Amino acid sequence: MTTKPWTRLVLAALVLSLAAVACGDDGNTGGNNGGASPVTGSLNISGSSTVEPITSLVAEKFQSANNGVEIAVDGPGTSDGFALFCNGETDVQDASRAIKDEEIAACKDSGVDYIELEIALDALSVIGNPQNSIECLNFGDLYALFGPESDGFKTWADANALAGRVGGNGGFPDEPLTIVAPGTESGTFGSFIDLAIKGIAEDERGKDATLRTDYQSSADDNVIVDNAAQNAGGIGFVGFSYAQNAGDTVKEFQVDKGDGCVAPSSESVIDNTYPLGRPLFLYVNKEKLASNPALKPFVDFYLTDEGIASVEEVQYIALPSDRLEATRTAWETANA
Repeated sequence: MTTKPWTRLVLAALVLSLAAVACGDDGNTGGNNGGASPVTGSLNISGSSTVEPITSLVAEKFQSANNGVEIAVDGPGTSDGFALFCNGETDVQDASRAIKDEEIAACKDSGVDYIELEIALDALSVIGNPQNSIECLNFGDLYALFGPESDGFKTWADANALAGRVGGNGGFPDEPLTIVAPGTESGTFGSFIDLAIKGIAEDERGKDATLRTDYQSSADDNVIVDNAAQNAGGIGFVGFSYAQNAGDTVKEFQVDKGDGCVAPSSESVIDNTYPLGRPLFLYVNKEKLASNPALKPFVDFYLTDEGIASVEEVQYIALPSDRLEATRTAWETANA
C-alpha cells in the first residue's frame, strides 16, 4: 500500500484493534473468516484524501486476516477519484461529498452502476496558527478571507473592509495571510464552497460560488496542516481527523453561521450545531462485485463493528446507530 504521512496513526490504531481482538474483545465483529476459505484477489480504491485514513485502516485490518488480498488505497481527491471510478478503473470510491450530477452522467455513460454507502461524519475544520488571536470566524469572515472577492489580499487586515460589507466580524490582525487549502480535485474544496461560501457569493453578492484564485492549493492535507502550524498567519481547512491529529500545533477556529460560535466536535456535528459538518461515503462498483471475489468480503468487513470502528480510531465521527443501520441495510439489500 502507498505510504502516507499519516500511516503511523493508521498502524497505531491497527495495533490497538488487533490487541483487543487478541484479548477476546472483538465486538462480535467477525474480524476473521471464521474458518471459511481465505479471500484472494486485489482491490483498487481511490478518491478522497479525507476518507483515505479510514479506508486504509480497514484495509490493514482486512489484510491481517486475508493476506492473499492486495489492496491499493490512494487519495488524489474526490473529484479525481470519481473520474477513475466512473471510467471503471477502480473498485471502490472514497468520497467526502455525494456524487455530482455530471459524475452520475459520466458513470451512466460508461455503464458503471454503483452502491452509495454513508460510512462516517466529518467536521470540516478551519485551522490556523495557535498564535492567532482570532477564536471564531463567521461566514462573512470566511468569505472575506477565502471567497472570490479576496484575490490580492496579502494580510489578514486586507480582508477587514470586505468582511464588514458581507456581515463579518473582521478585526483581523495586520499579519501576512498565508492560505494553503484543497484544490478543485478535492471534495473538501467543494464542500467548503457549498457550506460556507455559496450563500454569500450567490445570494448576496451575485458572484460565482468559488474560492479566490491566488492561494496555494494542495492535495496533501498534511501540507495544509503544516502551513497552519508553521506560519503565524497561516490558515486552511481540512477534515476533522487531520486537525485532531495535529494536536496543539494548530488552532481549530470556531465557526458562526448566525447562531453563535461552535467548535468542531463529534457532538456538534451529530446535533447539527456545527455549520461545517458533512457525511463521508463509499461508492462500490456493482459490476465488479460479480467479477472481483475480494470486493464483497472487503465491504462486508468494512461495515462490521470491527471495520467501522476505524472511523473513530482515526478520529472521525461515527454515524449515529440509525444511520449506520441504514447503511448496512442498503448494502444487504443491494446484495440480496
